[in-house]
Amino acid sequence: MVGDRVLTLPNVISFVRLLGVPLFLYLFLVVEADVAAIVVLAVGGTTDWVDGWVARRLRQVSRLGELLDPFADRLYILATVLAFTAREVVPWEFTVALFGRELLLLGSLAVLRRHGYGPPPVHYVGKTATFLLLAAFPLLLLASAVPDTSVSASSAGWALAWWGLVLYWVAGALYVVQAGRLVRSVRRGVAS
Repeated sequence: MVGDRVLTLPNVISFVRLLGVPLFLYLFLVVEADVAAIVVLAVGGTTDWVDGWVARRLRQVSRLGELLDPFADRLYILATVLAFTAREVVPWEFTVALFGRELLLLGSLAVLRRHGYGPPPVHYVGKTATFLLLAAFPLLLLASAVPDTSVSASSAGWALAWWGLVLYWVAGALYVVQAGRLVRSVRRGVAS
C-alpha cells in the first residue's frame, strides 16, 4: 500500500542521497579528491537499494518515495556521467547514449502528462540497469584514480556500464510501449 506520508525514513535516505550529488561533483570536479568521490558514489549507489528495502520492510512506501527514488537515480547517473565526460573517464559517446534515452523518456512523459497520467511505475529492468550503472561508476573512477587497479577495475566497470546502458535502453523502450498503451486506451475511451 502506498501512503501519503512525506517524513519517512526511506524518504530521508533519498533526500540525503540527493545531497550526495553536489558533494560528489565538488569532490570530483573542484578539488579532484577522487578517492573521496569514489566513496560518495559507492554510498550513493548502496543507499539506492537501502531506501527501497527500508520502505518495504517498514511499510513506509509513499508516493513521494516512488517519485523521489527514480529522480535521485537519474540525477546521480546524469551528473556522474557528465562529470566523467568532463574529466575523460568515459567517452562522450557513452554520455550521448545515456542522454538520448533520457530525452526519449522526457518525450514519453510529456505525452503521458498531456493525457492526464503521471510517470509509469519503475520496471525491474530499469532498476537492474540503474543498479549496474551505479555499480559501474565507482569502479570506472577507481580505475582512473588508482593505477594499480586499472586493469581489473576498468574491465569490471566497463562490463557493468555497457550492460547497464543496454538495459537502460531496454527499460526506456518498455516505458515507451507502456505509455503508448495508456494513450491508446484513452483515445479508445474518447472514441466510444
